Amino acid sequence: MTNTSNIALALHGGAGNYVKSEQDVQIRHLRGVAEQGRTMLLDGARALDVAEALAVLLEDAGLYVAGKGTGPNSAGEYELDACIMDGDNRNIGAVAALKGFKNPVRVARAVMDHTPHVMLVGRGAETFAALQNCEPVEKPLEYYIIRGVTRLPHELDTGTIGVVARDNKGRLAAATSTGGLLGKMAGRVGDSPLPGAGCWADARVAVSCTGQGEYFIKAATAADISARMAYAGTPLADAAKSALADMKKQGGYGGVIALGHRGQPTMPFTSQGMRRAWIDVDGNVVVDV
Repeated sequence: MTNTSNIALALHGGAGNYVKSEQDVQIRHLRGVAEQGRTMLLDGARALDVAEALAVLLEDAGLYVAGKGTGPNSAGEYELDACIMDGDNRNIGAVAALKGFKNPVRVARAVMDHTPHVMLVGRGAETFAALQNCEPVEKPLEYYIIRGVTRLPHELDTGTIGVVARDNKGRLAAATSTGGLLGKMAGRVGDSPLPGAGCWADARVAVSCTGQGEYFIKAATAADISARMAYAGTPLADAAKSALADMKKQGGYGGVIALGHRGQPTMPFTSQGMRRAWIDVDGNVVVDV
């Protein structure tokens, strides 16, 4: 078997309640995306590039509440958020309330690579995305697959997508993307594009969160995991579990995928479930809900 001991990968398709009819196709898709990520990492790809590429595949699927699967806000518009972070140097790119473009994570990467800033929002982000030749959405009503419209209230879930990766040089990266809550107030921004809340990567850990965004913001969950490791010497799995418990005390639910600079990912959640895939110690792709 090809040596996978130096690489690691985990990704999620959101936490929350399930629509059983969607599970099988989501599981197959998550497996395929993780397998592509494993191949990229084995071929020597940089963790940051893998995180972006896999996030794009998840955005494009229309199976999750992100990218093509985004639903309209209270004004009938489609506003998307994303963040990508390079743990090797803490470079960050993020966008929020972005309208008219297919892949907010690509726009976020362009913010990282081509501006001195960390985040662009709204019209400014859209102007920048056009200048960077990011792919537009020409006909939103035809493009977006509005997940959740036909569901019962108890079936509605919070949906983000996220990727954490470690490459063969030990570099960590994270990406998180979302379309936010169906029917959210226009201009609402959750945790996904906020560094330290829904996305984080440094030399210790890469984290992507999913769940009720306001509570992840209050608890600064993503950065809190790293802080517990740095200042208290807490092992990754315990740090992730305790940070998530602190978020739950604020009143929210959800989950995280977190990957340290060595070893396997940890993926705790407090919701009914969390769609996730990862590479195990033998180099196999595992998928669970």
